[in-house]
Amino acid sequence: MPKKPLLEFTDRGIYCAKGKFYIDPWKPVDDAVITHAHADHAYVGHKHYLAHHLSREVLYYRLGEIQLQTVEYGETVMKNGVEITLFPAGHVIGSAQIRVVSQGEVWVVSGDYKTENDGVCTPFEPVACHHFISECTFGMPVYQWKPQAQLFDDMNNWWRYNLENNLATVVVGYSLGKAQRIIQNLDMLNGKIFTHGVIENTNEALRRNGVILNPTVRITAESVKEEVRKGIIIAPPSAVGSPWMRKFQPYSFGYCSGWMAIRGAKRRRAADRGFVLSDHADWNGLISAIDATGCEKVYLTHGYTASFTRYLNDIGFDAHEVHTLYGGEEEVVEAPLQPSPREREQEESEVQVSPTGGDLEGASLSEANEGGTI
Repeated sequence: MPKKPLLEFTDRGIYCAKGKFYIDPWKPVDDAVITHAHADHAYVGHKHYLAHHLSREVLYYRLGEIQLQTVEYGETVMKNGVEITLFPAGHVIGSAQIRVVSQGEVWVVSGDYKTENDGVCTPFEPVACHHFISECTFGMPVYQWKPQAQLFDDMNNWWRYNLENNLATVVVGYSLGKAQRIIQNLDMLNGKIFTHGVIENTNEALRRNGVILNPTVRITAESVKEEVRKGIIIAPPSAVGSPWMRKFQPYSFGYCSGWMAIRGAKRRRAADRGFVLSDHADWNGLISAIDATGCEKVYLTHGYTASFTRYLNDIGFDAHEVHTLYGGEEEVVEAPLQPSPREREQEESEVQVSPTGGDLEGASLSEANEGGTI
């Protein structure tokens, strides 16, 4: 009889039968190990949660008074004889890869990750293993990120141009991850940073956890419109096209997403500027991260799973496509808008396939009303 693998894919999530715990389960379970606080990986309803300590306050903010244990990177927890250790994933503040070890068998679950050091969260660290469970949100050659310093130079120059031309500046990014990267890389000499309520709620949770962020000002009903327009406004995707955002007209609107690498994405978002900024690994980052593990097998959970699996097998990896619910929880708010048939033809000629998942993070629909009014 073949040996049962240490981790298996079930209808509830990634399961360790020997340790009696799940990793990022999407249905209620007794014991859940969480890679990070985005809503497609951290669900409400589990009896017990284990996560990195920098995810603590954001998890409480998003999920309520859960039973939560937190640990540091490199700290090992034993569950029924199985070792669990968290390592940096570089995705967002508090994100972790989960290493699971029993009797010499080593598995690593990446969660979401990026390999560029963004200067905000703990940088990604390759972890040696036999089996690597990896995302591949941007697993196509068209997705190759420029250094973030170059991107933020462009953003700061655009902000200065808007100030000189009496335009408010609105930047859209997910409330956990992109928002903090943007805030930490803006030129504060240009002016103040104003935030939508969803963004500021997340900032406050991170600050309660000891994270130091640049000063930000929450936009409320008492905010003075002209003062806000003199700064820069950070908003979640749920605010796009809303009455809240229209209050700041005239403005120039920039959208931050890895999907901005694709022709037509900026136009479909009705954005004036598209900034190719993602908290996921690009094509080269995925390949280098997988190779650095030295794994015998790699399992791809969400993104361009079919095509990336074929490519990895072609270049010598033992790769397998698996089906999970990661990347799909917030499609209503966060997923790229659907292209027209003509645009789809153009894009398929460029990237060959369509993604099954996305850069799917940020605010829920219910959070969209927390921005305040002016």
